[in-house]
Amino acid sequence: MGAGGVGPYDPIMVVAALLVSLGLMVAVTVVTRQTPTHPIPDFAGYLERWSAVHEGYDARPTRVLRGWLRLIHHVARPVARAGLLPDVLTAWAVWLALAVVALAAAGGLWALLGALLLVASGVGDGLDGAVAVLTGRASSWGYVLDSLADRVTDALFLVAAWAAGAPAWLAVATGVAVGLLEYLRARAGNAGATHVDVITVGERPQRVICCAIAVGLAGILPARATTLAGWSVAVLLALTVLGLAQLTVAVRRMLR
Repeated sequence: MGAGGVGPYDPIMVVAALLVSLGLMVAVTVVTRQTPTHPIPDFAGYLERWSAVHEGYDARPTRVLRGWLRLIHHVARPVARAGLLPDVLTAWAVWLALAVVALAAAGGLWALLGALLLVASGVGDGLDGAVAVLTGRASSWGYVLDSLADRVTDALFLVAAWAAGAPAWLAVATGVAVGLLEYLRARAGNAGATHVDVITVGERPQRVICCAIAVGLAGILPARATTLAGWSVAVLLALTVLGLAQLTVAVRRMLR
């Protein structure tokens, strides 16, 4: 793999900036919180509400999806009771992704911390939507904002991988492939394809895993950061291209 990453800089200044922005995020979260006026539903009630905002899609027969939703419900329920707003949670996911970039660029064990925050940002991706469903705050604006935040964090994850050592051209190529996959899914839905939630080998969890590996290994083995980060992103590029092919075939069948 070719050279990548950014030059070293003072990690103390990075941590100081992150702490200041963290304080601002906490303040916004506390000030904007709103105590729910209705009881937070149990898992069965959550599945019903989730289905209602996903065009009636029934998640119960799909074991993996049902298990994921159960996990998200378990995490989101206390957050919903605390009154945290979905849009604020979306902002937290973006903040975490920005923190990952800064820590990846700092290198060393800071990059390892960045990898952990990257995973937290990825998990938090489903938290805002779950809280919106649980509190009855799901809206078209929230859907658009969440989708926009997903694309921003996708890009930031790849920037973090580049900062950790992955070649810039490889990060850009992967970003283009990710953008094409998500664009195809969105346009297919607009064209009338139903349930364009086809699960491919290049979905968001794979992006989180591959980029977290890239950043984390660069922190553990800095001498091999360029090679390890580069190959991690290369694997993600291959998975994304395969996923794009999968989705293309599925959409073609839907729109015949």
